[in-house]
Amino acid sequence: MLVLPTFAAPLELHTRRCVLRQWKDSDLAPWAEMNADAEVRRHFPSLHSAEQAGAEAQRCREAIAQRGWGMWALELPGEFAFAGFVGLNVPHYDAPFVPAVEIGWRLTRAAWGHGYATEAAQAALEFAFTRLALSEVIAIAVPDNEASLRVMRRLGMVHDAAGDFDHPRIEAGHPLRRHVLYRASAPG
Repeated sequence: MLVLPTFAAPLELHTRRCVLRQWKDSDLAPWAEMNADAEVRRHFPSLHSAEQAGAEAQRCREAIAQRGWGMWALELPGEFAFAGFVGLNVPHYDAPFVPAVEIGWRLTRAAWGHGYATEAAQAALEFAFTRLALSEVIAIAVPDNEASLRVMRRLGMVHDAAGDFDHPRIEAGHPLRRHVLYRASAPG
């Protein structure tokens, strides 16, 4: 079992251009719109309905309320009040690398290509190693999600080809079932 530090209140992380914060009610409509975008969801098995997107946002919000950290809402002051999410997640599915803490991100298309995912994920990774004292963080993606793979490599993550796996929450035979596994180890 993985024992993780918790904090009394939701924490925020700040970078030069990004704020990782607890979710607000005003984030829900742009989150639902984003998850109904076929391009944003290209590497997922399906689009999300507004109800599915709302349930996912609620799980993110609850995790942050309980632990103080999680998949934070991404705010880009002066650009976007809400641009998606970036943060840390505890996977709740059966895979050889679980228990683990996973880093992830999903941004609205208008925020792509500006380095926001890498900048915010770097802050989340630093938080994982310094405040949570983790020795390792993982990331997963489908093999052709080159944008996410580039972010992983920019973060210094290394592909663990032996850890590549078929995602248990995606039906057998689905073209997006296969996932690659990347790992980052704590400095020092």
